[in-house]
Amino acid sequence: MRLLFVCVGNSCRSQMAEGIARSMGHIADSAGTHPAEKIAPNAVKVLNSKGISTEGMIPKSVDLFSADDYDMVISMGCGVNCPLMRIDEDWELEDPVGKELSVYQSTAEEIERRLKLLN
Repeated sequence: MRLLFVCVGNSCRSQMAEGIARSMGHIADSAGTHPAEKIAPNAVKVLNSKGISTEGMIPKSVDLFSADDYDMVISMGCGVNCPLMRIDEDWELEDPVGKELSVYQSTAEEIERRLKLLN
């Protein structure tokens, strides 16, 4: 399945979703409406702890993507509004930015659980 994960900063949830989805065999990308400068260090730690490489992963703008190229576009939450892009599902996940590592780990577990439901 071709998946695009969108959020605001593209530094935490959507980056973890991209990495986890790829590790599960999906074609996946992520983007933000207002991309951060870098991926959150705790998001990198969580992905690396799962054996998922973060090499080459950077925050990207939704303007670089077209929903037509994906089977499903998933908003991670935060009321992301992409007026030129369809959103198929809103997972409404709490934004872990600035929180402790355990919050990132819980978010990653929830992302993995939801991805398994898509298969």
